[in-house]
Amino acid sequence: MPRKNITKFAAFVIFTSVGVSQLGCGLSSSGGSANAIPESEQAKFEKPTVVGNLESDEITESSGLAASKCQTDVIWTHNDSGDGPYIFAINEKGEDLGTWRVAGATNKDWEDISERREPDGKCYVYIGEIGNNKLEREELAVYKVLEPTVNDQTKNSTRNEPLETEPAFVLRFKYPDSRQNAETLLVHPLTGEIYVLSKSQKVPSTVFKLQPEFNGPVQTASIIAKITVPAVPNGLITGGDISGDGKHVVICDYFAGYELTLPSHAAGFDEIWNQKPLRFDLGRREVGETVAYSTDGDQVFATSEDRNAPIYRVNRSK
Repeated sequence: MPRKNITKFAAFVIFTSVGVSQLGCGLSSSGGSANAIPESEQAKFEKPTVVGNLESDEITESSGLAASKCQTDVIWTHNDSGDGPYIFAINEKGEDLGTWRVAGATNKDWEDISERREPDGKCYVYIGEIGNNKLEREELAVYKVLEPTVNDQTKNSTRNEPLETEPAFVLRFKYPDSRQNAETLLVHPLTGEIYVLSKSQKVPSTVFKLQPEFNGPVQTASIIAKITVPAVPNGLITGGDISGDGKHVVICDYFAGYELTLPSHAAGFDEIWNQKPLRFDLGRREVGETVAYSTDGDQVFATSEDRNAPIYRVNRSK
């Protein structure tokens, strides 16, 4: 969400503060008091810890996170709207590992990023050109680009002198019902199917599904489910990820993180959207729009839209 809209949202949150308090969800990005929520409704994670800060002054509005599946201790992020088509590599401590311009892509309102190791063993970064705050755009896009290699030499790259990725593949899509705003992009690690979750202050989030068919005609997304989180508003989803084994989904709003788990008897992955989101603390984020699993799924990372923002790590309870 662009910072100019944050003030309006803050006023909305203040207006709904009584309802939020009654639900046991705090108003700050720290997620409020977990003790106010029954243990059965809490995901099994430990308390968040700060493991570093975003070192690069060029990362001013981190709007998505994705842990590399091919390189150790590499995390990808990008800025919100207003920046060029750049992706930034960092490590868990937030140290700057390099800046790349995504060839063949534009950034009107990038909102989330994901990564998948493809059957050929190569890793690809997926970028969601899915922001649509004013609902002016009928057509949105997902970019897919071969993950750049990070090394000691890439650390010297900047937006003024960026490295360049391989040419991006593009999937252009539209919604089947009405124009939507979205900030959450998920890519299934096994099937490659793509999910986009709408963001709304008034109604539950809608889960849309796209087939991984790039460089083709405009695709119409399919409606899979509706999802709500235990917060007010209940459909204000700002980021998400799917675990590497395809058994968990993590999503976030400005208040907290939430995890959904696929039942062992499920016939398919899409049954996960019928499960209850269990809440956990993601830390005191200024404007929390990012969340991502570690490669093994035992940890969750989060940051916020702020220069030199802290990086939070949340370990799964043993």
